[in-house]
Amino acid sequence: MSASLDSVDVLVWGGGTGGVAAAIQAARGGASTLLLTPSRWLGGMVSAAGVCCPDGNELTPWQTGLWGAFLRELERREPEGLDHNWVSCFGYRPTTAEQILQDWVAAEAKLLWWPGCRLLAVERHGSLITAVRVEVDGEQRRLGCQVVIDGSDRGDLLPLAEAPFRFGWEPQEQWGEPSAPSAERIRTEAFFKEQPVQSPTWVVMGQLQSDTLKADPVRGIDPAAYPQLPAPFERACEAFGLERTLTYGRLPGGLVMLNWPLHGNDWHWGLERAFSNDPAQEAELFHEMQAHSLRFGEALKEASGGWLQLGDAFPAESGSPAPWLAAMPYWREGRRMVGRATVIEQDLLPLGEGSSCAALPRDPAGALQSIAVGNYANDHHYPGPDWPLAAKSCRWGGRWTGTPFCVPYGALVSAEIDNLLAADKAISTSHMANGATRLQPLVLNVGQAAGAAAALAVQSGRRPAQVTASELQKRLLSDAYAPAAVMPDWHTPWHHPQWRERQRRALADPTSLIHPVLTPFSGFASDAESGGIPTERQASHWPGRLVPDGSGGYTLQQAEGISWPLITLEPSIDRWLAQHEKPVDINLVGVVNQWGPWLRVIGVA
Repeated sequence: MSASLDSVDVLVWGGGTGGVAAAIQAARGGASTLLLTPSRWLGGMVSAAGVCCPDGNELTPWQTGLWGAFLRELERREPEGLDHNWVSCFGYRPTTAEQILQDWVAAEAKLLWWPGCRLLAVERHGSLITAVRVEVDGEQRRLGCQVVIDGSDRGDLLPLAEAPFRFGWEPQEQWGEPSAPSAERIRTEAFFKEQPVQSPTWVVMGQLQSDTLKADPVRGIDPAAYPQLPAPFERACEAFGLERTLTYGRLPGGLVMLNWPLHGNDWHWGLERAFSNDPAQEAELFHEMQAHSLRFGEALKEASGGWLQLGDAFPAESGSPAPWLAAMPYWREGRRMVGRATVIEQDLLPLGEGSSCAALPRDPAGALQSIAVGNYANDHHYPGPDWPLAAKSCRWGGRWTGTPFCVPYGALVSAEIDNLLAADKAISTSHMANGATRLQPLVLNVGQAAGAAAALAVQSGRRPAQVTASELQKRLLSDAYAPAAVMPDWHTPWHHPQWRERQRRALADPTSLIHPVLTPFSGFASDAESGGIPTERQASHWPGRLVPDGSGGYTLQQAEGISWPLITLEPSIDRWLAQHEKPVDINLVGVVNQWGPWLRVIGVA
């Protein structure tokens, strides 16, 4: 800690995924930046919370910005690759993610990180925050700042700054969201008071003892069985069976992320304690969440005959209560800042029948406001049946994926405080839209945008509220380290030589997204439109017969009855697959995932 430090350009509170991204980007933009975190690990959900199978932004057009840079560094540092589970195409160890983030933070000369801080107060003068008071290493410090960013999972800073925020459910009458409940239901049904936010999870890590679960009739172990676990987990294996339940979140080395939403270790009780500002109540809640997840892990260990053991994933310095317990909960939702724009459910949904993209956000003058692209399908966690949500998925590359949507800059800027930005789950969204905006990849890039906006404001002597979306879009696209997409271009992967040019063209003329000029694709990685698909260490040749199913799915049939479902994350391969209406003999290049199961195609030999 610097004893002399009493003022910085940009102050970031919270070690969440978006907070770390914002701090890194603000420092890269030339602003003196101080990152204050309550714990000793950075990263929030991507590392400390153990949510190591990222959802959303999986296709290569969406692998841009700090999310893309993070993903490629993970691929470099995980020798076994990332494709090991069936909930995502990516899985990694929490220690790998944490080391990447700490390395990035340490590399920035203008970025100082103070771990182990406690937020005490926020000083505000009119529409400006002037200082933040914290306790660090037993000493109280007052820190002046030009820009403040809330990068926490729960919107910790908002109530202290008296910044308007939302908490809980909004009725359908407020914005006309198709999946929102009525005001009458919210008023009369206890469920909505008991579940003010989506249920969090305390991730527990398991360790598989081999690649496959072997049948053992003597002990009653059947990989395909649907065992009834002890209460309250009786129905946890009901939908997918024991082996699929266990490999849902498989990571390199056979680690398993146990973050199971179906009658598993989501926590639904007494959530108001997480927002009470009472350390004793919070500690009680955390203890109950940890015990619940440990019971779930032990139940699966017993049901699998010991194939699953508790896994060693979190070192003592992470602050974890045990090597197999995450260092913090996975918060899906918290306080949501009232911003100058608000993302609601309709902003996520495709524009009418046959559309593959949501409406582009514009200001009243018609100027495009997008500063980040997401595509998660929307997903809410509560006790009981799935909450019915408006559909926003489509078939693409042999699998289902979410249709893209954009986050406007105004959703990051406080409606009332001119120098306050949000960078994690506290951005301005509705409760319903939060189910799609809360995921790791999008939050990394939203954090990047917040940091870039803060640096622009400092450089120009303005407040973040005075920075324009157009300025921010140019800064994100021209970033030297991690250029980030601001327009939803389905057709151009991050590695395409014309990626930046096409993003700029789309900003000038959004119709280019609908009618792109693409060259024919032969299927080979060297093809011009593929943009030179990067090779992967785990890729190999897979000869066989490609068989389309007529509804957007494909399989590779090999000798001896072996068959692999085919998927791809590459737009050029998706277009090439779609050209095949009849079976054809082929030699593919791809990466196999036996737990998907699938063969992820990256080229044709």
